[in-house]
Amino acid sequence: MSLLSRVLHRLRKTLYKPAIVVTPHPALRSLGYAYGAWHFVDNGSLKGATVISAGLGEDASFDVAFAAAYGARVIIVDPTPRAVMHFDQIKARLGQGAEAFFAADGKQPAAAYDLSKLDADNLTLVPAALWVAAEPVRFYPPQNLEHVSFSITDFQRDYAKDGDFIEVPGVTVAGLMQEAGVAELPLIKLDIEGAETEVLTHMLAAGIRPGQILVEYDEVHRPSAANKAKVEACDRALRAAGYTCVHRKGDSDFSYLRTA
Repeated sequence: MSLLSRVLHRLRKTLYKPAIVVTPHPALRSLGYAYGAWHFVDNGSLKGATVISAGLGEDASFDVAFAAAYGARVIIVDPTPRAVMHFDQIKARLGQGAEAFFAADGKQPAAAYDLSKLDADNLTLVPAALWVAAEPVRFYPPQNLEHVSFSITDFQRDYAKDGDFIEVPGVTVAGLMQEAGVAELPLIKLDIEGAETEVLTHMLAAGIRPGQILVEYDEVHRPSAANKAKVEACDRALRAAGYTCVHRKGDSDFSYLRTA
């Protein structure tokens, strides 16, 4: 990207930055390493809970730390080939301590995770894409093939959807909950490369109200009037459903707590 392009992109991000009000919560806690860390509200509902974490990539530092801290079952959802491979490497080390350092770029060595307190009941992988329907979906690769995450919306290529893709199964939040045998979710994390606003809207329409929602609005990385409006509409829908935004990390990561 040229200097001019970078400057213009920065200007667009400033101009089209979503207006989301953040009300910090006194019980905020952060788990995960740097790139993969998420903030949430520490409360008793998380102990021994079943939660959904959609979007693994090659950084499970939040998922592993959360499962260990709360004795929780984390259902990880990601069909990306490199993500599946990364999970298999983690699974092979369950019960073992950390033997390496975390990487700053979010591409973690499996040996960096402290898995000494975890077994197969704590971490489950569903190799599917979280979406609004349980049907096959097209999954588009990132523009930079050094990156790991594929996208249903093809947001990395400005939503072109005219290039190569792989076909993967789609799953819904309701379907995952039914399969896991849970009626409520204390927490869900969505890092799903541009599909988050559709999934959240569909989830709310289905009457599903997790206690906490951690979401990356990837549309922020493609600043435009349309994407600003899309993110703000999703934020309004969450607030109307009883949520308060309690934390913002960087430009795109937001944490919501159900308060009503």
